[in-house]
Amino acid sequence: MSEELSFESELNGAKELLKELGNPEITLAKSVEVYKEGIKKLENAAKMLEEAKLQIEEFSKKD
Repeated sequence: MSEELSFESELNGAKELLKELGNPEITLAKSVEVYKEGIKKLENAAKMLEEAKLQIEEFSKKD
């Protein structure tokens, strides 16, 4: 069962990954993996934000 993605969960996930990158014991390979995952989460959050913006613009046009 997949968890529904939300803007907040993606943003919080990216923040957690950033903390992980700050760990001085993280390996280079792991840091690249974590970085890629963080970028995906930020891209998902940006897409959700853009979709919300478009919905608000559409709603505003109706008035």
